[in-house]
Amino acid sequence: MSVLANAPSTSKETVEELEKEEVRHELVEEIDKQLERKILWKLDRRILPVLAILFLCSFLDRTNVGNARLYGLEQEVGITDKQYDAGLAVFYATYIAGEIPSNLILKRLTPQVWLPCLAFFWGIIAMSTGFIKTFSHFVAVRALLGICEGGLLPGMILYLSSIYTRQELAIRIGIFYTSASLSGAFSGLLARGISELGGRGGLSSWRWIFIICGCFADLAEQTATMGFTSFWLLPNGAGSAKFLTPEERQIAMKRLHRPGGGNGREKEETEKMAWSEVRRGVFSWQTWLTASAYFGILSGLYSFGLFLPTIIQGLGYTSNEAQLWSVIPYAVASVFTVCTAYLSDRFRVRGIIMLCSLPIAIVGYGVIANTPSPHVKYGMTFLMATGLYSSVPPVLGWLSNNSAGHYKRATTSAMQLMIANCGGFVAVFVYPKAQGPGYHKGHTIIMSLLVAGWFLVLCNVAYCWKINKDKVRGKYDKYIGYNDDRDPTFELVL
Repeated sequence: MSVLANAPSTSKETVEELEKEEVRHELVEEIDKQLERKILWKLDRRILPVLAILFLCSFLDRTNVGNARLYGLEQEVGITDKQYDAGLAVFYATYIAGEIPSNLILKRLTPQVWLPCLAFFWGIIAMSTGFIKTFSHFVAVRALLGICEGGLLPGMILYLSSIYTRQELAIRIGIFYTSASLSGAFSGLLARGISELGGRGGLSSWRWIFIICGCFADLAEQTATMGFTSFWLLPNGAGSAKFLTPEERQIAMKRLHRPGGGNGREKEETEKMAWSEVRRGVFSWQTWLTASAYFGILSGLYSFGLFLPTIIQGLGYTSNEAQLWSVIPYAVASVFTVCTAYLSDRFRVRGIIMLCSLPIAIVGYGVIANTPSPHVKYGMTFLMATGLYSSVPPVLGWLSNNSAGHYKRATTSAMQLMIANCGGFVAVFVYPKAQGPGYHKGHTIIMSLLVAGWFLVLCNVAYCWKINKDKVRGKYDKYIGYNDDRDPTFELVL
């Protein structure tokens, strides 16, 4: 026992008192752990469902254009395949452009205000897509939708990293990101049901898809009202969460400052906006390595979400059957995403997990690109979805874990997504209808990007390992007291 070990020659009564004191000390530690679990549960149940619903709405409003395409969007609006692709490209351009500015102003406007505002406006814009008449309308609506949705995911990552410790982040990202894969399943089911409304109110099926998906699932303004609702549900941080008691708020903040928890929090509480921190984020090797790897993953994810119904239809299914058969791969992927995120936090590794998950998608793309069997092709979509989605929580948490200082982390989170979301341009152009139903070239391109991503992840693991070794050897001692990721006490996550 540690107390007794430090107590030289003592009387029997003194020893008994020391034993009682140690028991009390152990009880206090146990109570603290129980209280910490209670606090985490409160934070999880009040924050994660709101973020999951916001992200589901975002992903649903972003990808339902693929479902609408099957029900005559291009024919009725009078746009060609190239114009359709151009509209999607405009969306990704505005989406990317809004990410870094959105994250830099998040702290000033507060998450409680900024995130709900983004949700409200994209809900209105998504519904407006159901009333477009021309190609110019299509482009304008997709551009506005990209601006509003671009700030959501980087803002959510930055927001979560200010509430949870480094080793708790991946599972929380996995939980809300699962809503992205569920949105793929949900959009297929929803589109299938909505297709029966074709002609009602003088509106085609594809118009109803946009209108109802913009309102979410209950024909009400749910995406929009979710924005207002989240204003009252989301705290700006653990220290301002009204659903915690004063003692719980104090502990929620203290746990972020302990070794291995937040690292750099002391600096962040009083940190002012500095362009030097922005430059540190932009020119970080980790930013470019992880962002480039994520670029390959998102190229696959966006193409998968936008064109899966078309791919399945090309295998001989009707439009309605394609919507239903597209549900199952997403549902399976959601389970594996949460499991992978849990393992990532449990073993406190990010890149190493990705080195295991990415090959699953690579195998799926390699086989589907070269097999003529429709049944094998459909089976490979399970591997593709599982490998892609389960790689996202580790890669999103990785860069945030290894960046300290609020404005550097804000920059790296947004920069990573800005680079990675350029994969949307790849998704738009590598699956033209002329390639169907085999899409050999498109699948091969995505597979190549994933292989390159795997090697980039390996390089970043090696880079982080080297930095940690250099810190142990004293090469970073000049940064002692900086309280950011350069500090020798700050260990990078592999």
